[in-house]
Amino acid sequence: MVGRDFFHDAVKHALQKEAWHITHDPLAFDIGGISMQIDLGAERLITAEKGSDKIAVKVKSFLGDSAISEFHPALGQFINYRDLLEIKEPDRVLFFAVPVDSYKQFFIIDFINERLIRYKVQLIVYDPKSEEIVLW
Repeated sequence: MVGRDFFHDAVKHALQKEAWHITHDPLAFDIGGISMQIDLGAERLITAEKGSDKIAVKVKSFLGDSAISEFHPALGQFINYRDLLEIKEPDRVLFFAVPVDSYKQFFIIDFINERLIRYKVQLIVYDPKSEEIVLW
């Protein structure tokens, strides 16, 4: 099993605080002989209609010396995970979870923000200290 991100549990607790039921930890798939694991799978019942919302979450802490060096492989993983979900679970939406400090310092940079738009990356911004989601 691949190691968990430093803030994995903080994101998990934040989702649970918002009434998400963690269904997979991790959400694992095999496709064409390749094994992939997305950090979390979660589900929330929809009260107004039958069914549920389903999400998958890629957690990233951005604790290293270079945010851009961490962003490159994380974006590649996100794109591969999203493509995988389109095949295996098309009703599940993929989110990229980033800490609020990284969001404020790095993800607001025009170049980075433009990459998020171009590659249709949906963010969850979380506070690792309070274990709360700040922004969807």
